[in-house]
Amino acid sequence: MRPLTEDETRTVFEKIANYTGGSLKNLIAPLPNGDRFVLRIQKDRVYYVLLSIANLATSIARDKLLSVGTCLGKITKTGKFRLHITALDILASHARYKLWLKPNGEMPFLYGGHVVKAHVGRWSDDCPEHQGVVVYNMQDVPIGFGVTARSTAEAKRLAPTGIVCFRQADCGEYVRDEDNLFTSG
Repeated sequence: MRPLTEDETRTVFEKIANYTGGSLKNLIAPLPNGDRFVLRIQKDRVYYVLLSIANLATSIARDKLLSVGTCLGKITKTGKFRLHITALDILASHARYKLWLKPNGEMPFLYGGHVVKAHVGRWSDDCPEHQGVVVYNMQDVPIGFGVTARSTAEAKRLAPTGIVCFRQADCGEYVRDEDNLFTSG
């Protein structure tokens, strides 16, 4: 487990900032007890972990350490960063734009489908196109995240079957991809 390089850090922060906006700095701000969260990489996975725990993890051999903290995602072989569903709690607590699904839209989303206009219950005002959003059900439980296909203004003029949000990850992945969600490679 090692700290991220400057390029890796920039790539990770650019991706997360698409969902959190200005509250990105709150992710790594010092906590009242003097500790803070840091980003660490193990193989190709990026973890969000307390600094005190990351320091303790250095006493474990790299090949024996499976994970520590919350897995945010992985850095691909091409150098891009892909967020995993395990980052949902962190994204949801700092989300800038949100989208709420009606009950009839939850299952299609959780089975890996994109969000269509007919399934949208509410949406954050003035959300631009190609912006990261956290998807909630109507009980305010985060169930995934995605990228908007249309801005809020454009979506109002869209047909009910038009896609308004491209799914990036959903809670159904815990079941669908359980074999390779936490493994490297």
